[in-house]
Parts: sequence; structure tokens; C-alpha cells
Amino acid sequence: MALMTWSKQDSVGVRELDDQHEALMRFLNRLHAASMSGKAREVADPVLPRLVKLAAEHFSAEEKLMGSVRFPGLDAHRAKHRELAGKLEEIDSSFKKGDSAVYIQLLHFTRNSLVRHIREEDRQYAQWMSAQGTQS
Repeated sequence: MALMTWSKQDSVGVRELDDQHEALMRFLNRLHAASMSGKAREVADPVLPRLVKLAAEHFSAEEKLMGSVRFPGLDAHRAKHRELAGKLEEIDSSFKKGDSAVYIQLLHFTRNSLVRHIREEDRQYAQWMSAQGTQS
């Protein structure tokens, strides 16, 4: 069973960003499935660094878009991204040190922070873009 499922309700109306959000969820579901079958370490080894990289690339793309459409909440949104990226890097560092609780920490963090960020905070710029007629 998937930890989280992409739906149209998660869409921000920008294909590139929606694809990135969906990819983040797929990575997390892979890690969750591996964790449930006792294979988290072998799956996390290649997946976690890719997840950290994907999140950083996604945050950058999102901020670039928000800047291009002059989203008034960009600075606050950027600060949230830095907070999320910092937490992912902290989890990655713990993983590299052999912390066995990192999988639960990552899954908890992603479900409670990353997904909430997509569904609530990203929704703000999506709604603003839609109201401005700048959504693609």
C-alpha cells in the first residue's frame, strides 16, 4: 500500500512542478515499501541522495517560477524551502552515519511536512497564479 498517492487535488497547475511533486511521492513510496519489507537500507542507499537532489532542484524551479510571475509570497515560500531542504540534508547525514531510525524519521517528515507543503503552501502560489491568469 502506498504511503501517499498523487491526485489532481495536488496539482499546482504547472506540469513541470506537478511532475516533480509526483516524482517526490514516488520516491517516498519506494522507500516506504522497502521499509515495510525490511529492505529500507538497500533501497535508501541510492534513493535518499536522489531525493535530496530532486527536492533541491524542485525548490529552485518553483522559486524561479514564482519570481517570474512576481508572486508576493516568494520570500516566505523560499524560507520554507530552506527549512525543508535543511531537514532533508539532516536526515541524509544521519543516514550516512548509519542511523537506523532515519527511515521512520524521513517518512514521518515527508508525510507531515513535504506533502503538507505541496498541498497547502504550494496551493497559495497556484491560486495566486490562477487569479492573475499566469497559470500554465
